[in-house]
Amino acid sequence: MFVYIAFVAGMGFLVIKASSQKFDLVTKDYYDQELKYQQVINQAANSSRLSAPVTIERNKGELKISFPNEMKRKKKLVDFYLYYAADAKKDFRRSFELDENEIVQALPVGMKGMYELKLSWEAEGVKYYFEQKLFF
Repeated sequence: MFVYIAFVAGMGFLVIKASSQKFDLVTKDYYDQELKYQQVINQAANSSRLSAPVTIERNKGELKISFPNEMKRKKKLVDFYLYYAADAKKDFRRSFELDENEIVQALPVGMKGMYELKLSWEAEGVKYYFEQKLFF
C-alpha cells in the first residue's frame, strides 16, 4: 500500500511540475514566418554578395556595427534584433533610419547569455540580412 501511495504521489508531483513549465514560442506567428523564410534566404544572399561582411565590435554596454563600403552614403532602414532563445522577455529590438555606415547601439543593463543578432536592412530598394551569435 505504501509503494502504491508513493507512486501516485510521485506521478502527481511530476504532472504538476510539468504543467507549470513555461514554454515561449520563437515567435507568435511562427507558421507565417516559416512560409516567408525564402525571403530571408534571398536577403542573406544579397548580403553575401557585398564586398565585405558586416563587422561587429563589442564594447562595454554597446555594440558597434559597421556596414561594407558600398553602403556608404545610402539611406538605410535598419531592423536590429537581439534574440534570446530561452526567454522572450530578454529579446531586444530597435528599428531606425540610418545615413551613416555604422551603428553604435547601447545595450540594456544585465544582458547575459547567448543571443542571436538578426540584422536586416534595406538600401535603395534592396533588402539585406545578417545573422551572428553573440555571447554576453
